[in-house]
Amino acid sequence: MIRKSPAVPKEAKKAKRSGVIAVAAPSFRRERALLKRGVWPVAGCDEAGRGPLAGPVVAAAVILDPKKVPKGIDDSKRLTRERREELFEEICATALVSVAIAPPSRIDRDNILRASLWALARAVHALPETPKHVFVDGRDRLATSCDCEAVIGGDGIVLSIAAASIVAKVSRDRLMCRLAQDHPGYGFEQHMGYGVPAHLEALDRLGPTIHHRRFFAPVAASRRKHFGEDDTPAAAQIEMIMSSEEAIAAI
Repeated sequence: MIRKSPAVPKEAKKAKRSGVIAVAAPSFRRERALLKRGVWPVAGCDEAGRGPLAGPVVAAAVILDPKKVPKGIDDSKRLTRERREELFEEICATALVSVAIAPPSRIDRDNILRASLWALARAVHALPETPKHVFVDGRDRLATSCDCEAVIGGDGIVLSIAAASIVAKVSRDRLMCRLAQDHPGYGFEQHMGYGVPAHLEALDRLGPTIHHRRFFAPVAASRRKHFGEDDTPAAAQIEMIMSSEEAIAAI
């Protein structure tokens, strides 16, 4: 017996011919399944800024309105800056949204993973309505009062997480642009604190700011060059941490 091969969608055929891998957009399927079981509200949360040498980690939590889900929500990394800005406004206008920040002082004290999880949990707790279920991007569950489900690659799978990734990314980008005004010469408005060559050159030339993460290797090397092995006196360190938190809180 000859079996027919399953039909292949035209879009898939075109993608295969062109060498482009088709990537499915995140869906509202998991949230809708919980809603049908009477579990609601459901939040998605994600963070932006684990990798940079400077600036905070910004976490966001979002509860989408099932009746008013903005079209085009996707993993923030797949969207242009302009499209992220547009979706940010739409999400904030139609969903429940909260944002939490882990400043460089907390990253230095706790390490980047713990600081990120702390900010994510704070974002969930800050939502105007307490969720009954939370989806979080990554491997680690959060310390929340409700059920929390970690989804690896969740910003490309779960729509609520994708929405949170957009809010977190846009919020952090805007904050870094504000910091660029206070610290010209580093190019924060261009690279958002990531370790690109231009940032490394500025760090070597100008030294670190209060917004740089002290124990990330390039920053530590710059501190040794500009401030010596002993770093700054303890009292000055405390003052710098307080100033950093105050600056971030004011944005």
